[in-house]
Amino acid sequence: MRILLVEDEPKVSGFVERGLAAERYAVDVSADGRDGLEMAQTYPYDLIILDLMLPRLDGREVLQRLRHKDACVPVLVLTARDSIEDKVRLFESGADDYLTKPFAFAELLVRAKALLRRGPVNRSSTLMVGDLELDRLTQQIKRGGRRIELTAKEYSLLEYLMQNAERVLSRNMIIEHVWDQSFDGVTNIVDVYVRHLRSKVDDGQESKLIRTVRGAGYMIRAGGEA
Repeated sequence: MRILLVEDEPKVSGFVERGLAAERYAVDVSADGRDGLEMAQTYPYDLIILDLMLPRLDGREVLQRLRHKDACVPVLVLTARDSIEDKVRLFESGADDYLTKPFAFAELLVRAKALLRRGPVNRSSTLMVGDLELDRLTQQIKRGGRRIELTAKEYSLLEYLMQNAERVLSRNMIIEHVWDQSFDGVTNIVDVYVRHLRSKVDDGQESKLIRTVRGAGYMIRAGGEA
C-alpha cells in the first residue's frame, strides 16, 4: 500500500510519516499543494492524506482538482477547522474523511486503515456492469432494461460490489462495509444475502455476474458463469 502525505508542517509530517512507515506502508511526502497535486496525478496511490493549509495551492483546491479528474483514490483531510459548515464543505469537495488537528496518530491510523480497506470509490451517479445498471440518484436497478426490486441491505451489497467491479471482496470487507460491524468468523449473513441478490440479478440470465471466488469471497464482473 502506497500513501501520499501532503503536509507542510515538518513536525506533523515527520511523526505521521514515521508512524505509517512503522506500520509498513510506503509513504511519499510533499510539503506544498502544487507538488502534491502533481504527485497525486502522476502516481497510483492507495490513499492521500491531505492538509488544508498548504503553500502554493491550498488543500481544498488540490482536492477539487483531483475530483474534477474523476480520481477515485480515498482522501483523508487534516484540518484545524471543526465547524459543521467546514465539515460539510469538505465532503462536498470530495473528501472521504477528515481529522481535526491536533490529533493522535492512533486515530489517524484507524481512519487510514478504514479508507484503505474500502479502496477506491467510483463516484459516478450510475454504475454499470455488463447489462446491469444501478442509478445512485434514484436507487433504481435494471438489468437488460428490466427493473429489479431490492431491499435496503441488498441494494447496499450490490452497490458495494459494483463500485468495486472486477475486485475480489472478502466476507470480512463486505460485512464491515455493508453492516458496519466486525466479522466474527461464524455468521453466514453475507452468503445468505449474496444468494438473495443472485436470485434477483442472475437467475434466468445467460450471463452470470455475481461470482464466488473460492476461499476468498465474492466479486462482480461482466461475462462468464458464477
